[in-house]
Amino acid sequence: MTGLSIDNLSMRFELPNGGAVQALENVSLDLKEGELLSVLGPSGCGKTTLLNIVAGFLAPTGGKLMLNGKQITGPDAERGMVFQQGALFEWMSVRDNVSFGPRMAGKPASDYNSEVDNLLDIVGLQDFKEKMVYELSGGMQQRVALARCLANEPDVILMDEPLGALDALTREKMQSLVLKLWKETGKTIILITHSVEEALLLGERLIVMAPRPGRIHTEYQLPFAELGVGADLREVKKHPEFNPRREEILSMIWDMEEEIMGRTETGS
Repeated sequence: MTGLSIDNLSMRFELPNGGAVQALENVSLDLKEGELLSVLGPSGCGKTTLLNIVAGFLAPTGGKLMLNGKQITGPDAERGMVFQQGALFEWMSVRDNVSFGPRMAGKPASDYNSEVDNLLDIVGLQDFKEKMVYELSGGMQQRVALARCLANEPDVILMDEPLGALDALTREKMQSLVLKLWKETGKTIILITHSVEEALLLGERLIVMAPRPGRIHTEYQLPFAELGVGADLREVKKHPEFNPRREEILSMIWDMEEEIMGRTETGS
């Protein structure tokens, strides 16, 4: 079976004082190959914990994950991660950053040089390939991070707030780039974001998670990602379904935040 299967996943963190936090409980989700999923929810709902488990950085305390019929038991090149901050090697050139994975895998330069050049073209960095990463803007660094992830040829790309630190104009350009990469590469993508608009624009599927314990509250199938490929995203936002869906999800998350604040104030 191809795709990602998350079956009855739970994660419990034991605390030094003897207490525990149930970060996730009974999360089940199936993603077909090539799907783009965005994940929303209030702070503390387990979004990043879920992503870290899929990445193999954390071992769940219950349930299991399968990718293409094989159980996930730890990190692997088949799952690539793009963080909010690029986690790049700033002392290396753009080209050396993008080619780092293939080089560490022992591949000869003749096998990956053309693909690295192709990726640099796709993300619009061919003219900057000899620049050091520290010389680039935040948006350009995230382009490097995306290209470096793709150079490892992962089946699944995991994105943890990858555009959160960017200014509004750069963020919109990067959203368009994510959609372009999704459509051109056919990769499965899971995107964590705190922006409802971004989740609507970039998720052909969108899940809203509820906290304490983290679980899937609501799931949507959306047309906006497909409409946004190669299009002006500001025009996509004018779609008659966009604002009603945005307000619905905002209200949903706001109600969850209010509930969390109420629990905190009562000490429960």
